[in-house]
Amino acid sequence: MRRTARLLTGTALAVAAAGTLAAPAYAGEAVAPVGRPHGAPAGSLEVYPSSVAPGTQVTVNTAACGGEGTADGDSTAVGAGRFALAPSTHEREVIGRFRVPPSAQPGTYEIVATCAESGRRVTGDLVVTLVSGSQQVYPRGSVKTGIGGALGPDPVQTAAGVTALAVAAAGGTWLLHRRARGDGI
Repeated sequence: MRRTARLLTGTALAVAAAGTLAAPAYAGEAVAPVGRPHGAPAGSLEVYPSSVAPGTQVTVNTAACGGEGTADGDSTAVGAGRFALAPSTHEREVIGRFRVPPSAQPGTYEIVATCAESGRRVTGDLVVTLVSGSQQVYPRGSVKTGIGGALGPDPVQTAAGVTALAVAAAGGTWLLHRRARGDGI
C-alpha cells in the first residue's frame, strides 16, 4: 500500500511539474520610450507597442520627416483611419497616435506615414493579437473529435460513463485493499 501511495504521489508531482514547465508565460506589454531605439533606421516608422490587442492606443513616430515637418498617418489597413503626426520633443522626429478598433482581427497590418513637405512615405508593421498583457483569451465551444465528449448531448450516455468510472475506481480500491491485507488477488 505504501509503495502504491508513493507511486501515485510521484506521478502526481511529475504531472504537476510538467504542467508548470509547459504552461505559457504571459508578461505585460513593455512600453518602449518614444523616440527612435538605438540602431533603428532613421527612415522607418516606429510603432509602439508593436503587438497589441483590439482597443489599444498605438503611438508611431519617425525621424524621416525632420523635426519641423508634419506627416499624415494612415492606419486604415487595421480599420483605424487617418491620423496626424506632429513635431515631438525628441530630436527631429514627428509623432502621432491612433486607437486600434475593438473589431480589428488578428494579423499583421502596415501603418503608413507620408511627410507633408517632402512627400516621403515610411511604413511600419503593427501586429494585432487576441492577448494583451496578462489578459488571456480562453477558447469557447467544443472540439469535434468524432469520439464524443464527457458532457455530450445524450445525458444517458454521460450517466453510463460516470457509472463505469465509479465502478472501475471502486474495484481498484477493493483490489488494493485485499493486496494490502495479504489476501491475494
